[in-house]
Amino acid sequence: MTVFDDLVGQGAAVGQLERAVAAAGDLVAGGSGGGMTHAWLFTGPPGSGRSEAARAFAAALQCRDGGCGHCGSCHQALAGTHPDVLYVRPSGLSYGVADTRDLVLRAGSKPSGGRFRIVLFEDADRATEAASNALLKAVEEPSPRTVWLLCTPTPDDLLVTIRSRCRLVTLTTPNTREVVDALVRREGVDPETAQAAARAAAGRLDRARQLATDPEARRRREEVLAIPARLDGLGTCVTAAARLYEIAEEESKALTAALDERERGELKAAFGEGSTGKGVAKAVRGAAGALKELEDRQKRRATRIKRDSYDRALLDLAAFYRDVLTLQLGAGVERSTADRSGDLERVARSSTPEGTLRRIDAIMGCRERIAANVHPQIAMEAMTSALLAG
Repeated sequence: MTVFDDLVGQGAAVGQLERAVAAAGDLVAGGSGGGMTHAWLFTGPPGSGRSEAARAFAAALQCRDGGCGHCGSCHQALAGTHPDVLYVRPSGLSYGVADTRDLVLRAGSKPSGGRFRIVLFEDADRATEAASNALLKAVEEPSPRTVWLLCTPTPDDLLVTIRSRCRLVTLTTPNTREVVDALVRREGVDPETAQAAARAAAGRLDRARQLATDPEARRRREEVLAIPARLDGLGTCVTAAARLYEIAEEESKALTAALDERERGELKAAFGEGSTGKGVAKAVRGAAGALKELEDRQKRRATRIKRDSYDRALLDLAAFYRDVLTLQLGAGVERSTADRSGDLERVARSSTPEGTLRRIDAIMGCRERIAANVHPQIAMEAMTSALLAG
């Protein structure tokens, strides 16, 4: 077993990374290290495992055996606790220049015990323009043992000057069979449930895992997919938009509530709340500022998670109409919403392919408006009205 074994359906990328790990070993041993470089860009569609691939690569670079998967270094890197791997995931909608400058400063220090100083920057496309410019200088003039691992959906999400200095690793969407195998083997999901979840997730392993293991996630998806067949007037459009908004809010609250509470508890414990002794009262009073800073970070994270929840619901809707279009055109492809076959057939019979394409465009337009800070419920009301009109 190696650290790359859990990358589902990514044979080409794994081969590329394994060759780079071998070159890195040569570099550490005093060789030329041809094939290894200081900056890597991991790209791929949602659910392809960009961050997982970058994390596995970081573990392999730090491992003296090239990513054995069972040594302490591998376990630390995969768990996010390795002292020489800086893990960065923007908690809000953007990542600012002040945070980037601090990151660049920390990245420039020598490894404390590992073979490299590695920065794993998830969602690097969230960096602001000023932050990207600060990042560019670090990528252009790296420290000798610093390696940057940047993750974005597409290469175009980064400044051309940054991506031109990175080695590109392209990940693909795994097929249904590969996702089913991963769910059964890793999560212990029964094959029937795994098959349904994998088909519904359309290759997104994280989404398939959620649908396979969380009954509430399955219920929310069912509610979203029931909306198209219920649209028969402006009143139902408004009601459907309100419910769609509520479903996304429910999901985001479920994802953030437990995490927020745990973080607050850990911070209070770190400042001595519940303890006794000299100086404890003063330390607890001093926690107020830290709690306020934590709450601000949690609010930014909650906003990002809400956006992701809206987007997930809208993509489920788009998948429904995509399947309607395949029925209308007689395409013999796998349908991610095949469990709604009755609704699919009714909507397909009552509309035209041109109308279905307009509905998909309306959903994509709603995503763009929410990204541009239009209130989600207002954007969804406009979308459901367009879905009715066809």
